[in-house]
This record gives sequence, structure tokens and C-alpha cells, in this order.
Amino acid sequence: MSQAVRSITSFLQRRTYTQALLLLATAAGVGFSPVASSQDYPSRPIRLYVGPGPDILARIVGEKLASSLGQPVVIEQRPAAGGIVAGDTVAKAAPDGYSMLLTTGSYTINSVLQPKMPYSLKQDLKPVSLLATLPFVLVVNPSLPIQNLKELLAQARSNPGKINYASSGSGTPAHLAGEMLKQMAKVEMVHIPYKSAGAGLTDLMGGQVQMMFAPAPSALPLIKSGKLRAISVSSPKRYSSLPDVPTIAEEGYPDFSIVGWNGLHVPAKTPLLIIDKLNAEVLRIMRIPDVQERAIKAGFEPIGTSIKEFEAFQNQDIARMETVIKAGNIQPE
Repeated sequence: MSQAVRSITSFLQRRTYTQALLLLATAAGVGFSPVASSQDYPSRPIRLYVGPGPDILARIVGEKLASSLGQPVVIEQRPAAGGIVAGDTVAKAAPDGYSMLLTTGSYTINSVLQPKMPYSLKQDLKPVSLLATLPFVLVVNPSLPIQNLKELLAQARSNPGKINYASSGSGTPAHLAGEMLKQMAKVEMVHIPYKSAGAGLTDLMGGQVQMMFAPAPSALPLIKSGKLRAISVSSPKRYSSLPDVPTIAEEGYPDFSIVGWNGLHVPAKTPLLIIDKLNAEVLRIMRIPDVQERAIKAGFEPIGTSIKEFEAFQNQDIARMETVIKAGNIQPE
């Protein structure tokens, strides 16, 4: 090969290499910039993963998000392992705003109760907004001569270990509500776990167990039909659908507070521009009258919070659950 040919070949190789570098730099600096991607968000369907519990709020909020953002919001059911599968799926998803998680109290409990979680709630997921809360209603069979919490606890103290309380399973919020009451009131009661809230309520109505902290949506129709008697609610304030039923805090246990809740999380490294956009949309959606009406009808108390408020709520819930779990020596199933 002549010297001239070698020189031309070398020039072309260098030129091709330089062009390749420029193309890569352009792609890295502009085409795939997180800021540019955030500004264009969303440009394709969003997936909202749902673990345990009802998906009613996911569907309500997803429907409104799809309308305002101009992209479908696809609900993905991943109920296995008490939410661990759904949580892990989103924690390991690309942090681009196209994977969201409907979180519940099961996620804060799992972060304490499960020794070998495949992801960290605090480190691998970022709060977007708390959507709504719902109390647990302490209910008894109406055939029992118990009208209020004072009478129930008096029965428990005079018959230690003979009052049974149902829950939807070990380590669930309803179970820990019972444990919290036991610890604060210093009474002995026996926990009877069921595979679902419905199964526990069936046995409560049949007299096989004496009491239960039931999720408000499940308890309301049974209370209104007279099949169960409401004694107290677990939330720090009274429940709007049962305004005459006092809170446990009102009845002498001011630190008692445990609620079911639904919120939204995304992968931890999701750009703040995207999280802020989602938060603003959720706050707007949760103030829409028909959204509030549908949420209340489903038994929820609609809220909507800032990112920081939701993060504080999450961390407080983790701390509260940790206290109850350690004091009760509660072990995972």
C-alpha cells in the first residue's frame, strides 16, 4: 500500500472515530438527558403496580392521571407475598416515571417484619403523595353485652386469654391494631389470623371470635345492617362515615393510632421534575369532588399530601409498627 493510500485511510478512520464520539456525546448530553426526558414526560403508557388490598384508588387516580397526562395508566396486579413482589418490581424498574407503586400499610410493616427484603422502602423507593387513609373499626358481635371500649376491656381483664380477636392475617395492620390495644391497655387477648378480612368477619358474625379490627369498607355495611356493633375506630380522629363512634384515643389511649392507607411511590432515582409533576397532578386529582365522593363511598378519607409530608408519614408509620412488633415479639409467617 502506498504512503498516500495509507494517509488517506488513516484520515478516514480518525474522522469516523471522531464522528462516533460526537454522536455519543450528543446522545448522552441532549438526546438522553434526564432533564429533557423529564420535560417530555410522559410520552408512553405508565404502569401502576398494585400489591395486596383493593385497587379502587389506583383505578380512580389512574383514570384521572391518564386524562390529564394524555397517556394510558395501566393497572398491574402483583398481590403475591404481601406486596413484596410489587414493591421489588418498582424498586428495580427504570427511574423514569413510567413505573409507580400503590403502597399501603403492608409496605411499612414488611420493612420492619421481614428480615430479608429484596429492596428497601426508604432507599429504593421515593414517596410521591399519600392518597387517602381509612380507619379500622373495632367491631363486636351484637349479641355480646358490650357497648363500648371500657366494657370490652373490662371483659378482657376479668377473663384473661379468653377474648379472641380476628384479623386478615399475621403481620397485617389489623393484627397490629389488636396488638397495640393489648399493649396499651395491658390486657391478654388471643389473636386468630384468617386468610382475609371477609373470613374473619364471617366468624365474628357467627360467634367464633369476639372482636375484630375490620377495615372500614368491609365493616360499614355490616354495621349499618345491624350484623355488627361498632365500638371504636383506630384513627386519631373520628371517621366521617361513623361520626358517633369515638376513637380509641378519645377513650383513654391518646397515643393509639393506626390506619390503613394508600399512597404512590416511584423508583428512588426518578428525576425530581417528574416526581413534582406527579405530585402536583395527584394533589389536584384528590381535590376533585367526584374523586372525593368515590373515595368516601369506598370507605376512604381522601387526602393528598406534599412529598415531604408523605415521607414523614411513612417514617412515622415505620417507627410505630417497629415499636408494636418488637414489644409483641411478632414474627413473620
